[in-house]
Amino acid sequence: MVILEKKVDGAAVTELNRFVRRAQRLAGVGGEVDVLITGNAQVQELNRCFRQKNKPTDVLSFPRAEGGDIAISVEIARENARRYGHRAIDELKILVLHGMLHLAGYDHEQDNGRMAAREARLRAELKLPATLIERASANGAAVTSGKSRRSHPAAPKRKAGERLSGKRRRRA
Repeated sequence: MVILEKKVDGAAVTELNRFVRRAQRLAGVGGEVDVLITGNAQVQELNRCFRQKNKPTDVLSFPRAEGGDIAISVEIARENARRYGHRAIDELKILVLHGMLHLAGYDHEQDNGRMAAREARLRAELKLPATLIERASANGAAVTSGKSRRSHPAAPKRKAGERLSGKRRRRA
């Protein structure tokens, strides 16, 4: 389920929910996945709590036994979309796909290109612009996205149904 805390031009919750389900199926992630689209401050707080990095990042993923959570910074997504010349909705989809692959167990920092290859294949199938890993490689930079394990000692405990935004989930 997509939680759209900050609006993005051209991004409708219905379209994003459809994309999340498709990316989840293609990445092979079971269970339920929630995607929080929020601002830099919220992503920075999550990054600080879960990864001990006190700065915002584009996408964070939080695997759990069944599915996981993804948090995306709207400000960074918009900036990347402008920088790379595509729509903000396409950038959100790139970030969802990247986070979904982390939920599937991929780790581009340690997998000798396995995640990059998988992301490139899925990006082509989904008709998306260049992936995060491809862009970082072209620029000679490291990918800034992160993943976290829910069992991390600094991870705040959430109640059943509670989202990353701290609000209770409502079933549609």
